[in-house]
Amino acid sequence: MIISKKFIPSLFTILNAFCGFMSVISSSNGEYEQAVLFIGYAAVFDVLDGLVARILHSSSDFGVELDSLSDVISFGFAPSFLLYNAFFKDYNALGILVSSMIMAFSAIRLARFNISLTGYTKDVFYGIPTPMSALIVCSYLVFFHDKIFSHNVSEVLIFVVTIVTSLLMVSKFRFPVMPSFNAKAIKTNPLHFIILTIGIIVILVTKGVALFPLSILYVLLGMITTFIPQKTKKTK
Repeated sequence: MIISKKFIPSLFTILNAFCGFMSVISSSNGEYEQAVLFIGYAAVFDVLDGLVARILHSSSDFGVELDSLSDVISFGFAPSFLLYNAFFKDYNALGILVSSMIMAFSAIRLARFNISLTGYTKDVFYGIPTPMSALIVCSYLVFFHDKIFSHNVSEVLIFVVTIVTSLLMVSKFRFPVMPSFNAKAIKTNPLHFIILTIGIIVILVTKGVALFPLSILYVLLGMITTFIPQKTKKTK
């Protein structure tokens, strides 16, 4: 074979990074909704590279490292650049600092995960994943900022959303792992798969508007369930 099957998942990972790059270009041209779409496409490729790796049994350390580097581009730098261009550039040094938090904390979260898998179990992980953080801030900016609250309130909210989302990436709150799209996972947790499918359909039907409220619901449920004791799980 010209291309080893171990490299096939990495093709999707590269497409993830490419979508992040296209998001940056869109942001620089003032096309903010298009920028968010490319981050959404990057999230799809991020899911596909893991799925293909499992199907082909071709997971590798190289793939893990490449995936993290691509995620920093698509879910760290791209949303930070979007936030800065669309809003924070009017706040000079403060705007640079706050808008860069998504990028900085994405890098910290991914580096911490890669070297130690800190807080990772089969069913839960600590802190929201980087794609989720990117989609939260971007969907709020495009669909809700300055649209449902007064301008003054909106200015405060975008600071709050950006800072809180960044900190949640490195938090100790437990969040359920997204179910895999395979027969075994569907049979094991059919309710999780049904909820995820409904969520995806709602997001598509609303053309992305439902992404922010559904993401916030996921975050709140994770924060609440963190305080519920895990009776059946033991740490080895």
